[in-house]
Amino acid sequence: MKNIFIIIFCLFLLPLDVQSNVIQIGEELVYEVSFLAIKLGTIKIITLPDSIINGEKLHNSKVYIQSNPNIPFYSLRAIFNSYMDTNLLVGKYFECSIKEKNNDWGYQKITFKDKDFNNNLRNEKWYAKEKINDTIYENAGKVIDGSTLFFYARKHSNSIKIVKIPTLMDLEIGNTILRFTGKQEKIKIDVVKYPINTYYIEGKGEWKALYGLGDKFQGWFSVDDARVPIRATMNVYIGNVNIELKSWKRTNWEP
Repeated sequence: MKNIFIIIFCLFLLPLDVQSNVIQIGEELVYEVSFLAIKLGTIKIITLPDSIINGEKLHNSKVYIQSNPNIPFYSLRAIFNSYMDTNLLVGKYFECSIKEKNNDWGYQKITFKDKDFNNNLRNEKWYAKEKINDTIYENAGKVIDGSTLFFYARKHSNSIKIVKIPTLMDLEIGNTILRFTGKQEKIKIDVVKYPINTYYIEGKGEWKALYGLGDKFQGWFSVDDARVPIRATMNVYIGNVNIELKSWKRTNWEP
């Protein structure tokens, strides 16, 4: 009995972030991206089995982005594959393939600790099979990629703090500023008939990504140990877009 009380006491001493359970192998989240009443496309995020790379256990996530085929002037297909440390604090390896309206594929590979370059960050990029970039970032320190940032925000969404995280987007390292408010808000989305209790966060990306993604954003995460992103608003070239949960596969979870 004494040991049970000691364990319970220690759990209360742990930061709430540590007790989260955002990584679940096989989780699949699908989001609809829209601007005003126009559906721009979908984002699917899948959590894959952990991998062992260079003796280190890493989480692995794949992101699929598909534009709405009914929009003739806007065509995009992208696949992001990200490996991150188990504390969700730093990226380890990242690759992406992007196909735009001209049907040529671009490919990018980021090695966060490249042994051939004294463990400096290396960012390589190809377009139509031609190498167009090979940049070495010396003394880059701890840098995160977009997919790792997604899981980091989930893990800490119930916190009350402001953090500044160096983030690599395309060819640029810029800070992502996250303000975790600890504030709970009830929000509604189309696929759920009841209000969902969420943690609210806001932030700013001091970088530019696909279609001008960057600047200010907001996010709402489920109030439970899964911290599933329910809705977000983000800024792109055309204005603020809405990103809303449409379907999910996660064991023992409902909004």
